[in-house]
Amino acid sequence: MNKTLLHLIELYATKDHKSVKDEIFKLSKDCLESSLLDLLTMYMNDRNSSTLRETITVSLSGYTLHEKKLGFNGYRQSAPDKQKEYCEAKPVNVRFDEESKKYKRLLQGGGNFSDYTFERLEKDLQFNPRMLVSGFADGKLLYILSFPFSCLEQSLRAQLTKQFPNGKRSTNTFLRSANFSYKDYKDCSQLKLIYVSADIDKFAKALNQNFYIWISNNSNKSNENLV
Repeated sequence: MNKTLLHLIELYATKDHKSVKDEIFKLSKDCLESSLLDLLTMYMNDRNSSTLRETITVSLSGYTLHEKKLGFNGYRQSAPDKQKEYCEAKPVNVRFDEESKKYKRLLQGGGNFSDYTFERLEKDLQFNPRMLVSGFADGKLLYILSFPFSCLEQSLRAQLTKQFPNGKRSTNTFLRSANFSYKDYKDCSQLKLIYVSADIDKFAKALNQNFYIWISNNSNKSNENLV
């Protein structure tokens, strides 16, 4: 983080907005540009917050972002009197490791649900939000895939059944991480490729090889059903 950005952050946290504005007006265009790029780079790659990545995924997919209503990330309506369609964003960001000169984790069109339960599965199936699965490499958006949540039912139910064989769980026990990859939804009839980066080939090493081949073969079908 450059010193100017750190100074502005400290001002924002300790002074009023006027003080921050006054300080910003003193800065040169180059200094402001450098500080903003630093801030975007930090925020887009933040391991503890996916807010920006979720925002980009929801917005580019044509949904309106809202604050976790019903646990979903966004919604859209074709008309005021029509029912809202909810969406659930699952962005994954991988980082290039300078020491090993490779990505330690690879994108495979996947995501996860934390602390999952049979009760949560039934609720998600009831609302059946549109899943928006996105992949980023060092903060660069590479793809967004969209499909109904119901396409994941078989995979999620199998994981829950393995964790809770009798279908019941004790209080405060959960499936800590219910994971999925593109293999779990690639045959879904309503699967769509919302976005694929023109630079995705440059980030081939950030993707699982089979997934990279699959998404490359479908990259010309943006916003069309892939199955």
